[in-house]
Amino acid sequence: MKRLYILCALLLFYACSSDLDDNLRSVNVKMSFSHYWEDSTITNADFNDLKFTNANGDVLSIERLRYLISGIEFTKTDGETIVLEGYNLVDVTNQTNLSFTPDQKIATGTYSNVSFIFGFKNEQNISSAYPDLNAASWNVPMQLGGGYHYMQFDGKFINNMEETQGYNYHAIRAVDNPGNPSFPQDTFFKVDLGEVTIGTATEINVAMHIEEWFQNPYTWDLNLYNQMLMPNSTAQILIHGNGQNVFSLKK
Repeated sequence: MKRLYILCALLLFYACSSDLDDNLRSVNVKMSFSHYWEDSTITNADFNDLKFTNANGDVLSIERLRYLISGIEFTKTDGETIVLEGYNLVDVTNQTNLSFTPDQKIATGTYSNVSFIFGFKNEQNISSAYPDLNAASWNVPMQLGGGYHYMQFDGKFINNMEETQGYNYHAIRAVDNPGNPSFPQDTFFKVDLGEVTIGTATEINVAMHIEEWFQNPYTWDLNLYNQMLMPNSTAQILIHGNGQNVFSLKK
């Protein structure tokens, strides 16, 4: 009987030690990005085809889609936050950087929220600071305040004259007075994805619903806003508003 008690105690000790190890383990977390138009998965195989209809009834195609995310942040259940360094230029057109694994590790366990910044916060949005983004022609002209794009989303649509016309749905920091820029409102935004549990092999799947860029709260009319949106602060603020509903956590 005494040996049985000793054996049980040893098993309990090792089980608790194992649980402790699990709680203390740190891992790299992979964040993957997938893209949808309503319920349909979108890849570059769907590009250059006038097959999408937005909430305004505009028929459109997608020819290029790439966007920047930065400032991935995990919030612990006690409110403490962990911000991971780095950024990722997701390029759907070339099917590159559809996943991103920051170098910094975090402890396994449950986090009340995971979030990221769409674009750069102002203090990171510094012209020529990132050689890889410079090489990708991601810069914003200095007359518009410099820094970098948040998104380049291009294609064609059928306008009110039943003609095919191009659109350039580009997101940057909202700017007035080109050449002597002023900034009426920040247009980067934080995307809150909600609670996640980080295990020893965790991949966080983020879904972008592309149709949401054209709806909720503003029903986007491509006949009104199609090109030259970068120097148009009103358009940039509308893009910012619609972007609040674009991303979600794919369970």
